Amino acid sequence: MVNKITLISSGQPSLNPRLVKEADTLILKGYEVTVIYQYWNEWATELDKKLLAEKKWKAICVGGSPKKEKLKYFVSRVFQKVAIFLSPLTFGYFSDFAITRSSYFLLREAKRTYADLYIAHNLGALPAAVKAAKKNKAKCGFDAEDFHRLETANYERGYRLKKVIEDKYITKTDYLSTSSPQISKLYKDIYPSLDPKTILNVFNKQDIKITERTFAGKPVKLFWFSQTIGENRGLNILFDALAKIKSSDYELHLLGDPATNFLSQLNKKVKPILHTPIDSNAILKLAGQMDIGIASEPSFSINNDNALSNKIFNYILAGLAVVASDTAAQSSLLVEYPTIGKIYSKNSSTALYEVLNFYIKNPDLLAKTKENSFQLGQTVLNWENESKKFISIIEKTLSI
Repeated sequence: MVNKITLISSGQPSLNPRLVKEADTLILKGYEVTVIYQYWNEWATELDKKLLAEKKWKAICVGGSPKKEKLKYFVSRVFQKVAIFLSPLTFGYFSDFAITRSSYFLLREAKRTYADLYIAHNLGALPAAVKAAKKNKAKCGFDAEDFHRLETANYERGYRLKKVIEDKYITKTDYLSTSSPQISKLYKDIYPSLDPKTILNVFNKQDIKITERTFAGKPVKLFWFSQTIGENRGLNILFDALAKIKSSDYELHLLGDPATNFLSQLNKKVKPILHTPIDSNAILKLAGQMDIGIASEPSFSINNDNALSNKIFNYILAGLAVVASDTAAQSSLLVEYPTIGKIYSKNSSTALYEVLNFYIKNPDLLAKTKENSFQLGQTVLNWENESKKFISIIEKTLSI
């Protein structure tokens, strides 16, 4: 009999490549897969249309949207706001419905979608996964891509609510996976009875062609991407560093959805080339045309200091030299693999300038660094390797 697995997210598939990789891998291994998710924004909805048309797993969107099932969307927003207000007054009783907009709809759909295993892919999905597993006498897991309770710099903003959810549900899961060794340790310190497993945010190595890595000299092409081009991403340091470099020596490519008025606040000497959001496979192909990948995390929170984003692994797989800020997680990665790039002090535009200028002035070393990065992606840091860890966790969980 084929095992059924349901993945649950309070975001959208196009915004969570980690979920998509897991769903694809489970399908290839012969499992029957359903993904339950909620609307987040319009550009992700457009990307979802193409993405989901190509998938063999079933996808169910709940909770409405501003364009479809408008009343349900409106009611869900009101319900969450009421729950956020009531949660601290009722000792967290309403926390399950305060943690994300479609909490009720995720839970309802998960309960009526029978599965042998439910996997929550963010904190908003965790209550639904645990409760659905209990109702259907199934297993459940939680993929903690972030250290959720301390995702923000302010302990008060969302901290108490996230802590309540984590304390209430994480120990009720049958497995916990994370995206970095540092996040695994943070959760292990809080919940000693758990054994968090690290699954890195890497991608399939066959998604990039070797011919796309050709180094063409100046201008050196710099690449940075995120869902949003905005605050708390180290871009102010990057722009100040580039202002010290002759503009003809480099191109800065930014991919993402710009926050209102954000770019106008940065150093006016730097003129970036902007790219609108695209799907994860297209990001890798675009990255393959670049030379240096910028991982400029500013350690604005404990999570930001300890996370390893898919950004840095995209750079490696695409064969870019990695220039990374000295967060705990990124420093550890570059210490382990020192030939793929350089670390700079996250608060120093001068330090970043010196690293970038070094590569611009030394094209042969830049080319060698790119080759080292590409080979590491082909041999070690890829989903072909990490997916084996993931499937091992799934098989062990279902066998208990």
